[in-house]
Amino acid sequence: MQPAAVTPERSSDIATTVVATMRQLGVIAMPRNYEIFYEALAGTNPELSLAVLDLSKRPTQDDLDRIGRRFFAQNHKHGIVDHVRDVLARELEDIASLLRNERSHIEKYGKILDETSDGLANRSVISKELLEKIVGAVSTATASTIDHGKQVASTLGDKTAELESVKSKLEEYKRLADTDPLTQVWNRRAFDAEIARIYNSNKGILFNALILADIDRFKEINDRYGHPVGDKILKDIADVFQTSVSTGMFVARTGGEEFALIIEGASEEATFDIAERIRILIEQTPFVSSQSGASYGTVTISMGICMASEAIGPEDLYSKADRALYRSKVEGRNRVTRHSVMGGRASKNWLIYKKD
Repeated sequence: MQPAAVTPERSSDIATTVVATMRQLGVIAMPRNYEIFYEALAGTNPELSLAVLDLSKRPTQDDLDRIGRRFFAQNHKHGIVDHVRDVLARELEDIASLLRNERSHIEKYGKILDETSDGLANRSVISKELLEKIVGAVSTATASTIDHGKQVASTLGDKTAELESVKSKLEEYKRLADTDPLTQVWNRRAFDAEIARIYNSNKGILFNALILADIDRFKEINDRYGHPVGDKILKDIADVFQTSVSTGMFVARTGGEEFALIIEGASEEATFDIAERIRILIEQTPFVSSQSGASYGTVTISMGICMASEAIGPEDLYSKADRALYRSKVEGRNRVTRHSVMGGRASKNWLIYKKD
């Protein structure tokens, strides 16, 4: 498949190209299909773009849904669950049938042994020839039973491996469902679970902090350069977040241009230093066109910090970090504010976290 050429500077151009490409390939105009072609033609996910290029000239809906499950698992969770349920049901029925067959085989073997035992008990004299026949029959039955048992064990081993594969795929689907497809950091769904986890133990409350970050004037960036440029900037900033914190620390994209970091095992001062280092790195990062080399100018972020010990629960923690973030906005942007040093509440409630 060869999609039409894309002008990455303007989202309207991409939208037009997406519609034209879908029409050319005979793809049904559904939102989930549009999402696939938009992301592929925008070039924000090279692996997705390659998957789309590998499609036939007339891709089926099944082909497209396979790509959707792979790259947009959060939008295909019901189909994924149905598929896994069908696979599990089929594999478990095969195992049950195998075990029923094995039970029947063992029962037949037991019947042979019982009949042999009864025959021996009813005879006062046993000839050598009869004994040899009995030993031969029992030996044959035993060998057959052992061979059958080996086959069952081998088949069960194969079934176990298949079920392990299903389990592995489920874990991968869960990871994808919790991952933001654009930036490849955790998404809002994963963040909701992680921030709630903090308050499951006293250790979590004492040793965790929340940093909220928002890209300054991001709407102006999108309006001026187009959404593909905005998407590239989001990805670059997410990369800065991930490379600026220790392995295992939690980084999520919680909204359009909003990010959250959960910092574990750091004091408030150390958490502030992390946030300040990230702020400076982003301010100093050159954001340029990968094609023309043209600069998109300086991009900055505003940040707010709250220690978990300052809040009574996840909603309160988010709310207080959000107030600190809003204070950074109203005081000029491109700065980090700690909730603990705020003299009063900001006038606007910027809360976007809500309990599901």
